[in-house]
Amino acid sequence: MNSAMNRRATAIGGSLLLAAGLAVSGCGSSGSTSAASACPAKTGKAVTATSPVAATGKPAAGWTLPGADLANTRDVASTITSTDVSKLGVAWTVPLRTSLSHTDGAYATTPVIVNGVVYVQDLQSNVMAISLATGQVLWTHAYNSPNGGPDGVNVVSGVVYAATNHAAFALDAATGRQLWSRTLIGNDHEGIDMTPGYDHGTVYVSTVPVNPTVGEYLGGGKATLWALDAATGAPKWSWDEVQDLWGHPDINSGGGQWYAPSFDAQGNVYIGVANPAPLFGTKSYPLGSSRPGPDLYTDSVVKLSPHGKLLWYYQLTPHDLYDWDLQNSPVLTTANGRPVVIDGGKAGILFELDAQSGQLLWKLPVGGHEGPANGGLLTENAKPGSHVGLPAKFCLEPSIFGGIETQLASNGSTTFAAVNDLALPASGTGYTAGVAADLEAVEKAAGEMVAVNQDTGAVEWDTPIPSSPYGAAT
Repeated sequence: MNSAMNRRATAIGGSLLLAAGLAVSGCGSSGSTSAASACPAKTGKAVTATSPVAATGKPAAGWTLPGADLANTRDVASTITSTDVSKLGVAWTVPLRTSLSHTDGAYATTPVIVNGVVYVQDLQSNVMAISLATGQVLWTHAYNSPNGGPDGVNVVSGVVYAATNHAAFALDAATGRQLWSRTLIGNDHEGIDMTPGYDHGTVYVSTVPVNPTVGEYLGGGKATLWALDAATGAPKWSWDEVQDLWGHPDINSGGGQWYAPSFDAQGNVYIGVANPAPLFGTKSYPLGSSRPGPDLYTDSVVKLSPHGKLLWYYQLTPHDLYDWDLQNSPVLTTANGRPVVIDGGKAGILFELDAQSGQLLWKLPVGGHEGPANGGLLTENAKPGSHVGLPAKFCLEPSIFGGIETQLASNGSTTFAAVNDLALPASGTGYTAGVAADLEAVEKAAGEMVAVNQDTGAVEWDTPIPSSPYGAAT
C-alpha cells in the first residue's frame, strides 16, 4: 500500500466499457521518477512453456463474485477464444465521473454481474447498477466519499455490500435504497478502500491507514478486520491486524486489505495484509526503527476461523521497509492432491502454503529484482541497528509501483500473475525522484505475464509485454 495513487489500477478512459465480454480491471499503481534514467527500463525474458497448461478445476459460470468464486481463483467460463478476441468491439460505455479533488481517476475495481445487472463502485464510493444488455443506468446511490481504492462491491441474495471511506453499508440491489450503514474507522487517519467479503451471512471489511481527505500512513492509522452481520451491519467480531502498532502508535501505521478475503468450505477466512509504515523510516527513526521486530501481521497471509480465531500466519517480508504489500487475495486451490494457498504481492514473489498448516511449500521470485534485500536487514526480527549500511543511492526493484500489483488467477493447475518491471532510484531515506518523474517512468515501464506450475513452483511460461500490467489476471 502506498499513496492513494499507487493503490489502484489506471481507469480506462473514465468510462466503464463492455466489449462483447467484460473487461475486468484490478488495482494498480501509477508512476516513478525523474531519475528514471538512473534505473534503465527492463523487459522480461520470454520462457517457452515446458509443460501443458490445462484447467483441472471447474470455472465459475459468470462473474457474480469479486474474484469469480469464494476461493478468489478468478477462473471463469467464457466463449471468448484466441481466434475471436480480436473481433470484439465496444457494446456500450457509461461515463464515470469523479470530483476534481480526487487525483487518482474515477474507477479502479472489478465489477460484478448478477441477473443481467452490472454493479460498480467508483473512487468516490458511489454505486451504480447498469443493464448488461443495454448499458442503461438503472440506479445510482451517491456517497461522494473519496476512498483510496481499489474498492468495489459484493452482491449476494439481492443485497449490494460496499463501503465509503469510513463506513460499510448495504443497499437493496433492485432499487439502490440503503439498508444499513456501520462506521468502522477509529480515527480520521483510517479509511476503507476494499471490496467487502461475504460468507454464510457475514460481511468482512477491513480498515486501512489511508484516508484521501486527510492523508496516508499518519500515526495511529490501524487496520482492523471487522466481521459484520449481513442483515443489520452489527459487529460479530473484529481482529487487530497490527497489534499495538509495535509500540509507537504516534508514529507508526499499517496493514489493511485491498481485496475481498477468500473462504474455504469450512468458512475459514484467508486474508493478505498490506505493509507497515513509515516507509523507509523517519529522520529520528531510520530504517523503520520506530517499529522494531517483524511488525506482525503486515505482509502476511493470515488464516482465521469463522469466529475470528488466528489459526496460522505466514509473513513474507518481516519488517518491510519498501512498501511491499502482500495485498492480493490468497488463492485457494490444490497442488499435488492437497489444498494449498497461493499468493504474491508487491515484493514480486509468488509462494505456496499448505492450507491446513500454513507451511511454506515453494517460493518463486518473478520479474526484476535489484538493490539491497529489504534494506540489507540481517535478521527477520530486525532490531534498531541490525541493518547493513545502505548505499547512498541504489536502484530498487520491485519499487513502490512494481512487483505483482494486482490479483492472481488459477485454473487449478497453473497460477497466472501480471508482473510490473520497474526499478526506481532510492536511498536509505526514500525514493529520490518526484511524482512527475515517477509517473513518467511508469508510462515507459514494461512487464511480464507469468504462468507457474502449482505442483512444482516452476515457471511454465513467461511472456514479456510492452507496458506495465496494472489490471488483474483472469
